[in-house]
Amino acid sequence: MTARSPLKSEVCRLMPRHTPLLSPELVVILAGVTAALHVGKLPPALPLLRETLGVTLLQAGFLLSLVQVAGMALGLVVGLTADGLGLRRSMLAGLVILAVASALGGFADTPTQLLLLRAAEGCGFLLASLPAPSLIRRLVPGERLSRRLGLWGAYMPTGTALALLAGPWVMGAGSWPLWWWLLAAWSAVMALWLVRAVPADPPRTVRPSPAAAAPAAAPNGWAQRLRLTLGSRGPWLVALAFAAYSSQWLAVIGFLPSIYAQAGLAGPVAGSLTALASAANILGNVGAGRLLWRGWRAPRLLVIGYVAMALGAFIAFALPAGEGAWRPVLRYAAVLVFSSVGGLIPGALFSLAVRLSPSEQTVSTTVGWVQQWSSLGQFAGPPLVAAVAAAVGGWQWTWGVTGTASLLGLGLAGWIAVALRAIDPVTPR
Repeated sequence: MTARSPLKSEVCRLMPRHTPLLSPELVVILAGVTAALHVGKLPPALPLLRETLGVTLLQAGFLLSLVQVAGMALGLVVGLTADGLGLRRSMLAGLVILAVASALGGFADTPTQLLLLRAAEGCGFLLASLPAPSLIRRLVPGERLSRRLGLWGAYMPTGTALALLAGPWVMGAGSWPLWWWLLAAWSAVMALWLVRAVPADPPRTVRPSPAAAAPAAAPNGWAQRLRLTLGSRGPWLVALAFAAYSSQWLAVIGFLPSIYAQAGLAGPVAGSLTALASAANILGNVGAGRLLWRGWRAPRLLVIGYVAMALGAFIAFALPAGEGAWRPVLRYAAVLVFSSVGGLIPGALFSLAVRLSPSEQTVSTTVGWVQQWSSLGQFAGPPLVAAVAAAVGGWQWTWGVTGTASLLGLGLAGWIAVALRAIDPVTPR
């Protein structure tokens, strides 16, 4: 190799260096928000889809749940694929799939075509989101990891809130295909940005994490990664804790428009209030990252989050009806507490997924398992709340369903604290 001349070295030193618009890990987080936009783009478009394509209520339900079904069925498989394929390559593949499927979706003229393309978007969403925590871990120094993972925890509510707010404006000015095509174009731009900003996947190395069960060997084969992940206690605890959170959060936020409609609120007002409640979740996710960086214990954040969700749901739904303008305001404030303080939970759990992964080579597999249970919670929670509401003739017992999930989460937080002490008995967790 030819040595660089002193003159050339001095010229390179004096030349101004290009400063990227965003650091690589922030580009990864923005890519996750882009993927989440595709999850949130559908609800505001359903009235137009029913009018123009003749989508039935049953088909609309499947369109809404297909992403959760993909996560339930393929979360672990996609996580294994990401660990083997490469983290950046997996995210790029997911963004490309989202771009292509969304572009073709704008040309769909039957509900069946839209359903098939929505299933493809579900796979693209998983490929674009599951590798992100492991990729952030690779890009960020240890002292900044907690804060960045806290930001990552906010990718879903951020994307959902943006889609709920922007979708009606775009479709009001144009049409639902225009909304699909704009998101396809942005996904393609995001893929190019990821290529330029994020370093290529390095060769695989043997660097087991402190939680590795067998530090002498790295699990390179998919069967080894699967066996190590499912045979370890940590991934199960984090996955179940995420299901306890996601089941109640989506049930409450998802039914807010229906609840407000029954209360006589207009559609745009109900949509704005729901988007604000969804966006409030971002505060908890970001706050979790900062608190973890300041030394707060992750199980403590979980306890605070589950207790706040239980109390928020109780005040929002169990408060007796009566006269006075303060009651709706108090109910909505309780929903904001439910969503914002509850946001501490995913922020802490994404950090724990990295921490309790049995090895560095199984972080994406662990996150895939967590995503699978998160999707199961999102899939099961809303129907359960709806069934209780139908049985009692109102939403007043919603807090009973969400409170049960919070009690389960509190128990899991205790087990997580025990698992962390087993990894590092010296440092308090």
